[in-house]
Amino acid sequence: MGETNNLSKQLLFCPPQSGREYNMGSMTSIFYADGAQTENRYCVSTWWLEPLSEGSGPHSHDENEELFYVLEGTMTFRLGPEYVDAPKGSFIRVPAGVIHDFMNRSNERAGILNVFIPGGFEQQMPKIVQWYEENKK
Repeated sequence: MGETNNLSKQLLFCPPQSGREYNMGSMTSIFYADGAQTENRYCVSTWWLEPLSEGSGPHSHDENEELFYVLEGTMTFRLGPEYVDAPKGSFIRVPAGVIHDFMNRSNERAGILNVFIPGGFEQQMPKIVQWYEENKK
């Protein structure tokens, strides 16, 4: 019984539509695992962009790497100075310190799964949403 109890404390199940959603106009993110759930070891989210939408803008993370997996559509990634069109099923790893961005240049909705290592990124989301609300074009 003790083993099952310990295991249930480690398991995380997120049924459909159970994550924390952040709306930023033509971009929406949903966070599934972060903070206390992962002891800030990582955070897992999805990011959805409407057709012909920009992402967050070029940026880098000094101490974090990111993993991306394209779930739907084709996402265009800026990886350093290069741009890469990544269709559904593509995987990308962005090491710490590399300038990167993602955008949807297609006429269809596109989505990516993101793993941010180590975690803690979700703490920035309220400020990011506020920025988008104040700077809508």
